[in-house]
Amino acid sequence: MNYGVIRFIVGWTLVLEGALMIPSAAVAVIYGESAFWDFAAAIVLCLIVGAAAKYKKPAKREFFAREGCVAVALSWVALSVMGGLPFLFSGTIPDPIDALFETVSGFTTTGASILPEVESLPRSILFWRSFTHWIGGMGVLVFLLILLPMTGGFSMNIMKAESPGPSVSRLVPKVRTTAKILYSIYIGMTVIQVILLIAGRMSLFDALTLTFGTAGTGGFGTRNDSVGSFSPYHQIVITIFMILFGINFNAYYFILLGKAKNAFKMEEVRGYLAIIAAAVLAITLNIYHMYGSLAETVRHAAFQVASIITTTGYATTDFNQWPEISRTILVILMFVGACAGSTGGGIKVSRILILMKTVKKEIGQYLHPKNIKKIKMDGKSVEHEVVRSTNVFMMTYFLIFTASVLLLAFDGLDLITNFTAVATTLNNVGPGLELVGPTSNFSVYSGFSKLVMVFDMLAGRLELFPLLLLFCPETWKKF
Repeated sequence: MNYGVIRFIVGWTLVLEGALMIPSAAVAVIYGESAFWDFAAAIVLCLIVGAAAKYKKPAKREFFAREGCVAVALSWVALSVMGGLPFLFSGTIPDPIDALFETVSGFTTTGASILPEVESLPRSILFWRSFTHWIGGMGVLVFLLILLPMTGGFSMNIMKAESPGPSVSRLVPKVRTTAKILYSIYIGMTVIQVILLIAGRMSLFDALTLTFGTAGTGGFGTRNDSVGSFSPYHQIVITIFMILFGINFNAYYFILLGKAKNAFKMEEVRGYLAIIAAAVLAITLNIYHMYGSLAETVRHAAFQVASIITTTGYATTDFNQWPEISRTILVILMFVGACAGSTGGGIKVSRILILMKTVKKEIGQYLHPKNIKKIKMDGKSVEHEVVRSTNVFMMTYFLIFTASVLLLAFDGLDLITNFTAVATTLNNVGPGLELVGPTSNFSVYSGFSKLVMVFDMLAGRLELFPLLLLFCPETWKKF
């Protein structure tokens, strides 16, 4: 284990976090809020701790998959702990566990909150909550790769550990250039959404915070009713961009290269859009009697489907009051999630497709034992390692899910609340059903249960294994 290089990466992560708090401090100055001093203190602490950790450059540059996973996991833990300081210092969230829960929920783009209401909070705190979504959406360490060019497998091991999906590939030969392309697309789409929201007469503050939540597929809002009180135009814009940010960013790279056909040939993208269309149609038919017109029904159905499948978590209505069929569809979408290589969470559509193709292959093997058939995606054979890792991921996923539901049961709450609370935190969605529905919050849980869900949120964002490695004794042995 190369401890020096891990310390170096964690140190740079904290320095970067300190720099990323500056816009929130600027918002405090603009609105004349005393929270400026709370952000100033948090920035100084991040810079001091980060500078101390990275001061001594690592003697050895060897960096393998194990170090990559550990560096990413520890960086996210450090990021979350230090990111909660503004909440604690300002007194917005005085309890350390609650502050950690809120911060982890922000960085992992979950959007689950312990706050009963948000409209009374300082603007700078609201800005920081939403900005954590944007920071965590594409990945803070992917951004760090742009600032710290590294050679060999070093960078790729970091990107693999932080990027979602069953497999991670370069868009171009250099990992640093790949990171630049991804962030260029990310920033470009963010700017376009902000402009479109402002064009609909939304304030700059609301446009920025809502876009941060949409781009990172997070879901922290600045109003108690989430997005419900904004105009239909704004809701439609947010719906479209939630869907767009849930698409594999490789598709946008193809489009930029003038190869739009290649983007729409991707099975995952087609499957993702088909699932959305089918879910919107089914829910529209099921809830039509609850709303005054077909247009309003479709708008609410499309918004909630987009919000849940992309794991954003915004809401235009209390879907906890919808019929059981619609609520069940939304819970299923929590597990499906968005595309790999997007900012969305969940199991990912690509894994679902691989699992379905695996089942189909096994059934065919029973019927024709001598036939040898490979699983294919986008016309290419899926490597055995990808299939194996998908199967292991699913097994681990359901073990963590089951254990988490069991641990939450000690709080004595009902099964639907506990089941959807774990579903929404492990899949980085946000709202669940019943006591953790879109009009409620997670303050009903004990400190222990909140820590269980903190683990779930981090595990879900990091695709399970980087975080699990921290608890494996062999990880820390020197070989």
